[in-house]
Amino acid sequence: MSFFNKYLAATKKNESYVCVGLDSDITKLPSIVKTESNPLLVFNKRIIDETHQYVACYKINMAFYLALGGDGVEVVKKTIEYIPDNIPVIIDIKAGDIGNTMEQYAFSVFRYFKADAMTINILMGSDVVNACFTIEDSFCFALVLTSNPSAKQYFTHNDLYKKLAIIVNKFGHERIGAVVGATRSDDFNELRELMPETIFLIPGVGAQGGDLNSVCENAIYTKDDARILVNSSRAIIYANSTDRYAETAGKEAKLLRERITELIGNETGLWQKRKRHHL
Repeated sequence: MSFFNKYLAATKKNESYVCVGLDSDITKLPSIVKTESNPLLVFNKRIIDETHQYVACYKINMAFYLALGGDGVEVVKKTIEYIPDNIPVIIDIKAGDIGNTMEQYAFSVFRYFKADAMTINILMGSDVVNACFTIEDSFCFALVLTSNPSAKQYFTHNDLYKKLAIIVNKFGHERIGAVVGATRSDDFNELRELMPETIFLIPGVGAQGGDLNSVCENAIYTKDDARILVNSSRAIIYANSTDRYAETAGKEAKLLRERITELIGNETGLWQKRKRHHL
């Protein structure tokens, strides 16, 4: 099943737009798992056990695993195998290169790791996206406007983010989504206008202080089909450092799901105005 269809099915089944980021840092693991033979994998599995019923997606940031060399690569592979088949997985690698090199990134993500989607940087042009599309059912999330403070040095300079949004929209919402940081709340409504049906992967809620209220008011497509993935990593997986870390992660994921559901239910109707505008 393609990422797009898997995403739609998962949001309906779990009634969730939560994406848990498995940004698992070997230096931050609870003491209880540090004595395990493969502590990172044990940590991930227990987080998944307690959160899978509350999420629409998992995102694995490759940096934390590549830092461990081959052992980390193996943890990624086994983590993806452990995630229930009905929940899509994004590998967060932000790759962007010339065609033949990009094809190798895509092959590793979709064929070796068997993930459902990957993050990409499209500043090197259409070669980046087209190389990913050579893999059947591949799906990419392109960086459009990121949540980090220094993003304004490039993404907002000369309205680059708007140009990127227009490009993403032209590729089609069933094959490509957009990374839009939760800290960019002032731009949500405009970006949704530029990419009306696109899935927004929204990092920055939680530890980075993104505005969830604004996300649910301005970034959604419709109340029944929001086309968002609200990613939270540290605020969920590191919410508790005791032997109850996994249980607490589950509670935090459930709480985030409930907050999103409530906020979308109480949103101001901006999506209705957008739909009328596009009819």
